[in-house]
Amino acid sequence: MRHRFPPDIISYAVWVYYRFNLSYRDVEDLLAERGVVVSREAIRSWCIKFGANYTRRLKKSHRGFGDTFFLDEVFVKINSKQYYLWRAVDQDGEVVDVFLQSRRNDAAAKRFFKRSIHRHGGEPRKIVTDKLRSYGVAHRELTPEAIHNTTQYANNRAEQSHETTRVRERVMRRFKSVGQAQRFLNAHASVSNLFNLGRHLISANHYRDLREVAFKEWERAVA
Repeated sequence: MRHRFPPDIISYAVWVYYRFNLSYRDVEDLLAERGVVVSREAIRSWCIKFGANYTRRLKKSHRGFGDTFFLDEVFVKINSKQYYLWRAVDQDGEVVDVFLQSRRNDAAAKRFFKRSIHRHGGEPRKIVTDKLRSYGVAHRELTPEAIHNTTQYANNRAEQSHETTRVRERVMRRFKSVGQAQRFLNAHASVSNLFNLGRHLISANHYRDLREVAFKEWERAVA
């Protein structure tokens, strides 16, 4: 399908939407300031269509996650119904997986563990969770060799990782459907991982070098 705008404009719109806490109207204004007049509905369709394509390519080129998973779940309301957003991040803060489910039970925990193991390419060395019983069941059945830490506050890394989702949820005035939420979360996680460069841990020059590498990786994903 042909589009009225060049690929670099489309990829830029998709990047800024998923990279920063912006609404479609915000992206529309950013493009208008640069002389590109496009409706927010067109931007929304770009983010849905191309965001999924870019996400698949970024996942294929991802260099792998760490050996420790921090897991947590929070509730999310969608159309007045409560769902649970399960999230796994590694020790470097990269999102291993994020998955919406309607339950918070043993079956849901095992389903999430299977997804995370698949994304990682194998069983992690260590998992860190809260004391939810379902995590223990999934651990015993699916990752029995992994160390399981349930110490209080140990999984703060995963809990804090939810904050970016909460911020975007407010900007979007809540998710409109489970499918829309899952698509957004997948793309948002992939873009966040690409630019998760640990700015506070490295020198300015090293950060600029890593950022340049990230931009080149993005260019390959959108080419």
